This record gives sequence, C-alpha cells and structure tokens, in this order.
Amino acid sequence: MKTGTIDLPKNNEKSTFNIGLVLTNMSKKIWDGLKPKSSSKVIFTNLFYVSLSILLFFMFWYFGAKALYNIEANALIEAARKEGGDAAALKTSQCIYSGDLACKPNALPSPADVWNAGKSLYKDHQVLAASKAKFYTDNSALNAQLKATGQKTMVYTGRSSFIDKALKSLFTVFAGVLLAMFIAIPIGILVGLNANIKSMFNWIIQIFKPVSPVVWFLLVYMIVKTMSKSINMDKSFMISLISVSLCSMWATLVNTSVGVASVDKDYINVANVLQLGFFKRIFKIIIPSAMPMIFTGLRVTVSVAWMVLIAIELLAQSPGLGSFVWEEFQNGANDSNSKIIFAMFVIGIIGFMLDKIMLAIQHSLSFTK
Repeated sequence: MKTGTIDLPKNNEKSTFNIGLVLTNMSKKIWDGLKPKSSSKVIFTNLFYVSLSILLFFMFWYFGAKALYNIEANALIEAARKEGGDAAALKTSQCIYSGDLACKPNALPSPADVWNAGKSLYKDHQVLAASKAKFYTDNSALNAQLKATGQKTMVYTGRSSFIDKALKSLFTVFAGVLLAMFIAIPIGILVGLNANIKSMFNWIIQIFKPVSPVVWFLLVYMIVKTMSKSINMDKSFMISLISVSLCSMWATLVNTSVGVASVDKDYINVANVLQLGFFKRIFKIIIPSAMPMIFTGLRVTVSVAWMVLIAIELLAQSPGLGSFVWEEFQNGANDSNSKIIFAMFVIGIIGFMLDKIMLAIQHSLSFTK
C-alpha cells in the first residue's frame, strides 16, 4: 500500500533493507544537491557578481589596512620624537619603512600579510608532521614490545600544528552534533506526540535554550571536573563536547517536535488501520514524515555547534582552533594578528562548507517530491 510518499508493506509482504543501496542512493542525492541547478548564463552572472564583491572586499581591506598602518606608524614616530627628538623619530621612521618586522606597527594586517601567515602555518605543519613521523619511526620497535606486553605505547606529545587543531575542532563538533542528535531527536519525538509530555518539557526548553555558552561551559566544567576524579578522561575534550551539545541541541529538539506534531493525520489513520506498534509507527510513519523538519533543525544545530565550539575551546583550553586563536592573541608576535585573521577565514569557510553539506543532505532526504 502506498500513501503519499511513504511506502508501507502489505501484511504478507516482507520488507528488505540493503544498506549498500541506501548509502549509494543517498551519496548520489547529496552530490546532486551540491551541483548547481541553474543554467550556464545564470551561473556566469552569479560568478561575475561574486568575483566583483570579492574584489571590492579585498580592495577595501587593503586600503583600510594601509590607512591604519600609517596611523600607527605616525603614532610611533611621534612617540619617538617626544622621547628622543628628531633623530630618534627619523631612526624609527627608517626602521618602520625598511620592512623590518621588529619595527612593524601592530595594526590590521593586509591581505598579503594574512596570506603569508597561512603559508607559514602550512610550512610549520610540514615540519611538525615530519617530526611526528620520525618519532613513531624511531620508537616503532619499542612500541611493538610495549604493546606485546600489554603496556601503554609511547605517544607523541609535541606541539600540534594549525591543521591538526582544525581537524581536532572538526572531530569535536562532529561528536558534539551526534550527542545533540541522540538527546534532542528522541525528546523531540515524545514532545511532538504527546501534549502532556510537551507541558513537562516546555518550561525546560524555554528556560535553558537562551542560556549563554559561557554559562553552559561553567556548569559542564564543574560536573566534568568532579567526575574526572573517579573516571580517567580527557577533561578538555569532554568539556568541549558536552558544552557544544547542550548549546546547540535546542534547534533540533524544537524542529523535531514541530515536525512530529505536523505529521499528516491520514498517515496516522493508516497506521491505526494497519495496527502498527509504537516503534513501527515511529520508524515507518513519524520519522520519515518529519525528516525535512528534523534536518532543518540539524542544519541550525551544526552551525550553532561550530560557532560555539571556538569560544568553548578558548575557555576549556582544548587543542583546537579556539585555543589557537587565544594562544596567538596572548603571544603578541609580529605575525600573530595575521595568523588570527587567517584562522578567522578558515573557521568561516569550514562553517560555510558544513552548512552546505547539511543542506545537501537535507535535500537528499526531502519527501516533498
């Protein structure tokens, strides 16, 4: 029997599930969702205006950075003149405009400075990756012996590169979103199905949804710090993971409850006629019908999780992009500002790509067609 877009097996019909076929079809739909749907003329027009906006943005950035650089340079020259006269001012001016990093004003970096900072971070990653590989090569025999005797193997504890920290942040946000899903979706289904359960949870949602990430961090820190005394765990990772989940799960919870409450009554009547049990009704009727709304909430959850993660990592000192930004801010080196802005672009691009991937997944699971 087929109702709308939900296929229900007949009473004497066995349902089969091929995970390989499902994953293949989903991958194809996601790829189709990422491909442009417009004509070549529309795509060319959009690319032109996007390129124009990028050009204007970098021009504004370049001239703005140059103006701020000159203001800071003039301030340093005048300060030198007040302390040591014209000779000191001339010496400071010559040092500044010679390009010596030791005399460079601490102003807004130019696009070229940020690009050079990115190349420097990549070179640093290559050096650290080689050092890490050498460590495991040199200690491979010893680690094999330790592993054979059931002892802990030696682990590289050197400095993490920028790319390593970015990957760590991605892993943390992925784990945080998964935890948020496991919490929010079941509760959202129950809230959407039953008005009494909705009354039970509504005050919790309304009170805790607007709580600041900093407050969630402090609460989670208190709990994890106490638990770590009896359980061996990576405190900074657990704090980041749980804080991100608690901050970002609300959109998924609310959207899931709304999607479940909005399921077509005809589908519910079909389930009643077929006498489907509670769990069959959930997995064959409720979740497929509410899937578009659920993924709309998940898309918001991923965006919020990534945005919140940077602040949480900064507070928890977790080895991710948040801690990288904070360390560079405290470092105060001549290229620290450039590295911070480069990290800002990387954070923004990753957030943009995560949103596009979630949007493509949402389209691939849409039941509207």
